[in-house]
Amino acid sequence: MRVIRTHEPGVVTIDTVPDPEPGAADVLVRVHACGLCGTDLSYVKHGGVGGPGPEPLALGHELSGVIEAVGTDVNGFAVGDRVVVHPGNDELGRIGNGAPEGGLSDLVLVRQAQGRLLRVPEGMDLTYAALTEPVAVGMHAAERLELAPGAKVVVVGCGPVGMAALASLLDAGAASVVAIDPGETRRRIALELGAEAALDPFERGMWKQLSGIHGRHPSGSPLSNAYIEASGSAEMLNQVISRAAPRSRICVPAVHLQDVTISMLVVLMKELEIRGAIEYPDRFEDALDLLARRDLSPMLTDFVSLEDAAAALMDPAAMRAAGKTMAIVDGAH
Repeated sequence: MRVIRTHEPGVVTIDTVPDPEPGAADVLVRVHACGLCGTDLSYVKHGGVGGPGPEPLALGHELSGVIEAVGTDVNGFAVGDRVVVHPGNDELGRIGNGAPEGGLSDLVLVRQAQGRLLRVPEGMDLTYAALTEPVAVGMHAAERLELAPGAKVVVVGCGPVGMAALASLLDAGAASVVAIDPGETRRRIALELGAEAALDPFERGMWKQLSGIHGRHPSGSPLSNAYIEASGSAEMLNQVISRAAPRSRICVPAVHLQDVTISMLVVLMKELEIRGAIEYPDRFEDALDLLARRDLSPMLTDFVSLEDAAAALMDPAAMRAAGKTMAIVDGAH
C-alpha cells in the first residue's frame, strides 16, 4: 500500500509498504479521505514529531473510510461499514502523530479499535465526515470559554479549527461571532458559516470596526465577551490582550511553538482569563453530530489526490490560504 511519510526536515515521500495485518482487537480501514492539517506542516518542517525519529513518520490523522477487516474481539462493526477514526491516545500511539500508521495512506490499521470508530450517518458524504477531528478541536475550544447564550465572541484565525469554533459558538447560542483573518477566502467562509462580520487584521481601524459591531466599553475596548485565538500569531495574541475589555475570556487552541511574551500587568489590571484548549476530550462524537446538524461544507475548499497531497504538504502558504485541504484517497465511496 501507499503511505505519505516524512523522513527528514522538509522531505515528504509516498512510500510503498506491506499491507497491515489486523489482530483480534484491531480493525483495518480503507481510507476514503484524510484532511491535511497544520500539524502535518510542522512535522514536515521538523522531519518528525519534534525532529527526525528512528523511523519515518507516517502523516495524516483526520480520516474517514470503509472497514475492510474486523478482528474477532471487535463488537458492533462489520466489513463495509463507513466510519470516522479517532486517531488514538498516547498509550496506543496516535495515528499520524507518532504511531506507525498514518491516515494519508491506502489502508490504516486501527489498533485496539473498540471505542475508536464512529459510524458515519446514512446519507453523509465520507469526505465531509472526515472533518470530524478538526471540528472536535474547535468545539472543545469553544466549550472552554464556558459562555452563556447571547455572548459576543471574536475568533482570531479562521483556519479549520477557528472555523469549527465559530460554528460551535453559534450552535451553542452565541448572539454574534466576528471572524478576524488576513485571508479573503477564509473571511468569505466565515461569513458563510454565520459570522456577523469578517475583518482583515491588516486593515487600518480594524479594532474600531469591531467596536462598531459589538459595542464600545468606556475604556475604548470592544465589548466582546470572549476571544478564541486560533491564528498562532504572537502579535495577534498580544493585540487581543491589549484590546480586550475587562474580564474578557481568551481561549488559545493555536499551537505557539515559540515562547510568547505577554503583559501580565495588563492581564492583572483587566482581570482577563486566558485558557488553553487542546484536542477534544469527550467531544469526538459530538463533532460528528454537529456536522450532521449544521452545514459546515464551506470549510472544504481544496481536494487533492494522495499523490498531490505530498506536494501540497511542501507548500504551506497555499494550504494556509485555503479552508480545509482534503486528500481523496479512494474515490469509490
